[in-house]
Amino acid sequence: MSVPNDAYVRFHEVKKTYDGQNLVVKNLMLDIREGEFMTLLGPSGSGKTTCLMMLAGFESVSAGEIYLDGRPIGALPTHKRNIGMVFQNYALFPHLSIAQNLAFPLQVQKLGRAEVEQRVNRALDMVHLRAMADRRPAQLSGGQQQRVAVARALIFEPKLVLMDEPLGALDKQLREQMQYEIKRLHDRLGITTVYVTHDQGEALTMSDRVAVFNDGTIQQLASPSELYERPANAFVAQFIGENNRLAGTVRSVSGDRCVVQTDSGELINAVAAKPLSAGERTSLSLRPERVCLQPAAASDNSFEVEVCEVIYHGDHLRTRVSLCGQDDFVIKTPNALGLVPQAPGQRMRVGWAAQDCRALGS
Repeated sequence: MSVPNDAYVRFHEVKKTYDGQNLVVKNLMLDIREGEFMTLLGPSGSGKTTCLMMLAGFESVSAGEIYLDGRPIGALPTHKRNIGMVFQNYALFPHLSIAQNLAFPLQVQKLGRAEVEQRVNRALDMVHLRAMADRRPAQLSGGQQQRVAVARALIFEPKLVLMDEPLGALDKQLREQMQYEIKRLHDRLGITTVYVTHDQGEALTMSDRVAVFNDGTIQQLASPSELYERPANAFVAQFIGENNRLAGTVRSVSGDRCVVQTDSGELINAVAAKPLSAGERTSLSLRPERVCLQPAAASDNSFEVEVCEVIYHGDHLRTRVSLCGQDDFVIKTPNALGLVPQAPGQRMRVGWAAQDCRALGS
């Protein structure tokens, strides 16, 4: 993992245990650059939220240190860290207007009335809610309330904003809309942002880099495209997007290419994602959209399969076939291609390029 010298947030050998025995965060080394949108992604219990709570000061570090702008903050109370927070439940005061909700953190800081009014108006404009300044939270939609929560986190001009599953309570369409709004706001303001989610779609859409957590450790730290196209291990491949996984044994290796014999006997040409040796067990990763129907004769991998199921998804067709001894091999085909869907029971030929199939090791 690269460690930039200009890290604005640094987790240095950080550990966290609640019972003195079991580590929920294990020797974490993570650097976040100033102005970066960093997402901590992982399943429940992976340690991502605990890392955010330690950075915010709501949880103490069991070992190691967290640095903010080069200074250790382990002994610094939450209110002195100059960090904005956005939570899933918005945490707005129901009896106050939107403008009053935004003014509250500034009044706590004892800013003058004119300064408070100026900043509130600027924050309302930033999230396009000036016309709703006098409404109470219950009079706003979920998306509007979340925009108020974001504005409140930014109103005192912090250098760091933490977001903990902020879109989890919204429906799918509104959640996707808010992803773009938060990302555009970040791009415009350039505030260092640490975002926690278990939704890999959010992580791919919004982030500069993503740290994929599992069992208290970072499995891979990379850009969204790097994670999706070149997962470092089987966990990342399965967690980031849909993935076809085939188990087998390496038969030969030539440079970064290898030939793998699946457990059902087929030979597959693939790219070795890590150094492999002949005779070694491996797991093959192949994205469903990289599989071609009726591939060209020169295709690196080509197989005749039986169609098990075809599901119409509007923008694409999802075809499940029986291949290499598995009945859950999935192919995604763009609807724009105008292909006639196959019927269950029909046989067809599918294939893919070796470069799209990654041998990840056992």
